[in-house]
Order: sequence, then structure tokens, then C-alpha cells
Amino acid sequence: MSYRHLPHIDIAGHYQFITFRTNDSADTFLKKIAAHNKPDNQKQQDADNYLDSSIKGAYLNNAVLIALSDFLMSKDSLWYELVAFSIMPNHVHLLIKPNDKLALVMQKIKGGSSKIINTLMKRNGTFWASDYYDKLVRDEQHFSVIYQYIKNNPLKLAEKNERRFYGIYDL
Repeated sequence: MSYRHLPHIDIAGHYQFITFRTNDSADTFLKKIAAHNKPDNQKQQDADNYLDSSIKGAYLNNAVLIALSDFLMSKDSLWYELVAFSIMPNHVHLLIKPNDKLALVMQKIKGGSSKIINTLMKRNGTFWASDYYDKLVRDEQHFSVIYQYIKNNPLKLAEKNERRFYGIYDL
């Protein structure tokens, strides 16, 4: 089965849970997860579990982590209402309410941050994987579940005593 782009739901005025990853972390195993005939939430959980343990594309640490955090916070109120984010070694989780079409906001986030990161790393080329996972927040309970997931996601690495860096922004 070939890999297809993920479907996106974009409704103005609604919160979105978004996950995007580094291009080098988007390997064949992740593409197989996307192709499985499972519910989207199970695919996302399988992908997150894999990304949390993978070192592929794990560039989001040290100065890169700080620059990405600063970038995401600097766009609060301009491109979105930022609620929370966590930066893992090879992927990012966001909880935002976009101020524009989600695809345009993601293009700005990924394009703007990749320029900064590529400069810091003295590299060229594609930094982020082309697609992203998004989930429209349905209600207050769903919001709370997503918020807690983002807040606790980096703690999984800390509990494993992994020597990786991570960041979280929490309003």
C-alpha cells in the first residue's frame, strides 16, 4: 500500500492538536503505521511511541530546542492562540487555535522554523516531514486529555532516564 497524505479537518475558531516531525525521522516504519487499517488515534499513538524511542532525526535539542521554543512563542497571537506545546527530540506537539487556515499556519510554522534551524545547524534542505497530524478538539474533556498528553509527553523520556532534551510551554 502506498503512503498517502493525512486528512485534515480545519474549522475556524476551534482548537487543534497538531504533531509534526523532522524529515529524517519519517522512515519506512512510520509510513507502514500510516498505511495500517487502524483508527487514526491508534495510528497516532503507535507513531508517537515509535518516535519517542527513535533517535532518527533527533535534532530538537540544545540551541535548536531553545530557538524553536522562542519561535513558537513569538507567533502566539499572530498566527494562533498558543495553549501548550512540547518539543521532543524528533517531533513537536502543539495545542493551538489557528487565526487562519490550518494549512497556511502550518506552512508558516514549518517554513519559518526550518530556516532558523537549518541556519543553526549549518545545513540546507528539507528539515520537517511534509505532512503533519492534526486532531480537531471536540469538547472541553477532549481539550483536557490533549493538554495533559502534551504536558506529560516529555516526562516519559525523563522517567526512562534518557539523556535527551525536551521542552514544554504551558500557559
